[in-house]
Amino acid sequence: MAEPNLLLDALIDEAGMSYAGFAGRLNRGRTTCYDHASVRRWIRDHAIPRGETPEVICRVLSGAVGRPLTLADIGMDRTHHGDLSDTPLQAAIDQAAALWRGDHVKSEAVEQTRMLAGSAAVAPAFAWENPPNDIDVSHRGPRAVGAGDVARVRAARDQYEQMYRRVGGVPVRPRIVAYLNTSVGPLVRGGYDDRTGRGLLRATGGLIALAGISAYDADRQALAQRYLLHALRMAKASGHRGFGGYCLALLANQAMYRGNYRRVVQYAQTALRGAHGHLSPALAVDLHTLQAKAYARIGDTRGSHRHMTQAESIQISPENEPPETGYVQPGLVETQHADVLRRLGDLRAAQTYAEEAVRAFGGTHLRGQAHRLATLAQVQGERGHAEEAAATAQQMLDRTEGMESGRIRDRVTGLARALAAYDTGDVRAFRERAELQVQDGQ
Repeated sequence: MAEPNLLLDALIDEAGMSYAGFAGRLNRGRTTCYDHASVRRWIRDHAIPRGETPEVICRVLSGAVGRPLTLADIGMDRTHHGDLSDTPLQAAIDQAAALWRGDHVKSEAVEQTRMLAGSAAVAPAFAWENPPNDIDVSHRGPRAVGAGDVARVRAARDQYEQMYRRVGGVPVRPRIVAYLNTSVGPLVRGGYDDRTGRGLLRATGGLIALAGISAYDADRQALAQRYLLHALRMAKASGHRGFGGYCLALLANQAMYRGNYRRVVQYAQTALRGAHGHLSPALAVDLHTLQAKAYARIGDTRGSHRHMTQAESIQISPENEPPETGYVQPGLVETQHADVLRRLGDLRAAQTYAEEAVRAFGGTHLRGQAHRLATLAQVQGERGHAEEAAATAQQMLDRTEGMESGRIRDRVTGLARALAAYDTGDVRAFRERAELQVQDGQ
């Protein structure tokens, strides 16, 4: 099935028309009899009406929004089907804005967004890695954009990231998309020179990526994928190769969650190759640990150990890292390696790494501490140490109280299932508390 036509949906909303009112404008002076159902089908199914109607739509909407529109602008160019891998910059900005606008108003079109698969999911990574590049990203617009505006967008991203770490993606995503819609939208449509534009697109991409992280955490996977791919397009336009590698790491994380392990390797290798010399040490470590985990799930022990070794050979200096890689905190590598070794059946070594991760998490945010404790508890449980696992799992629940997060919920429920084989008082107490916490978070 085709993707929903978010561009048309956004333009009708910008024009201040209902679907029925818009259909009436199209019928005026013509023999057509379009109605709200016709417009809904054009948006929902990305259907293109026959004859001259697409040109009429351009004229009607151009007059309503006060600027000339092309068939591509309304999503009805038959030669281009919205492929995110081959989109001119201004069209890419319009598509991103249409997505966050629809997410903000909870439009039917956004609700029907589906996961991209196959070549459609890989082509944007190929386009990021390869020419042509955006030679000039300057833009003429009604509002002058300066360095102060760019700094405010960066600061907003940092603020929302801290909020996400405290309370999870479910309550944070609506706040991010509202800010994108009301504050960032006017900026990207404003006037700026090439240098300011690249800074603006880098900052905007950071916020779009965080919207994707929050959607992923809220189990809105198709929506998360769209945000992350739009962030990757902003990364290319900004000229910041390291940020593009970060976007690919996020896509690899999502692919890992969805069980597409070969896609994990593909994204991670593309990032390491395409951003070679520009990746921060923490991001390079994350990309190698992702591959180690993917190879472990495929059953490739040699591949897993090779990437574990590469990750451990990289030295991280937190003070030199960009804001986005703040998630690579002390103990993360050990946690990831514990998971790899657990998957490979080396439980003794897995516990050693997991214990090291817990010892190192003194300054780590609560979300990170919860994941480290969950990994240790799972290893302890698989080794038959039920009482130790239950005690560790209780510590995890202490840190996840009040979080609204799909991924945290998965860790809690997964650990409760893993310990269900042990019918002890401590395990029952953990499972009862876990069930209550999951219910409260839904």
